[in-house]
Amino acid sequence: MLYLEFFQIGLFAVGGGLATLPFLFSMANDRSVFIRQTGWLSHENLGNFIAIAQCAPGAVGVNIAFQVGFQYGGVAGGFLASLGLVSPAIIVVTLVFRAMRSLKESRVAASVFSGLRPAATGLLSAAAFGVWKLALHNPDAAVPVRWREGLVAGVIFVLLAKFGWHPAVFIAVGAAGGVLLGL
Repeated sequence: MLYLEFFQIGLFAVGGGLATLPFLFSMANDRSVFIRQTGWLSHENLGNFIAIAQCAPGAVGVNIAFQVGFQYGGVAGGFLASLGLVSPAIIVVTLVFRAMRSLKESRVAASVFSGLRPAATGLLSAAAFGVWKLALHNPDAAVPVRWREGLVAGVIFVLLAKFGWHPAVFIAVGAAGGVLLGL
């Protein structure tokens, strides 16, 4: 089941690992028949999985797939979920590579790629909004924005935009900010 569920996600997650997030958000919202039956993801553990996946080396989608698989199937489950997520990409890239050699000048192929770019942009934008909601939105509070987390995110954003420091610095700043603000 882990392999098949993540295979389906990988098949439609055009745009890379972050493009898997809208599919995972729908699982956490019980919009996936499979997840509704198993109860694998809640908003809280998905948020934790995303945070860990962002800090760990490797692709975000694969890291999250491994975490979900590991939680529900041990090491073997982690590998099966990860393999399920990347299998469609391996198949599609192999087929596209072979086709591209024969379709170098094809207008149809150029049109397909032209249509995939906005689809990938839409998926990545949905992922960004979903991550914002998980990290900074608190619908149960009088003030629906988690201001402390927002402050940490804002500081990291300014440092990144202004100085372009190494991502490891931002991970350390985020962790230190969380500890200092008592998150």
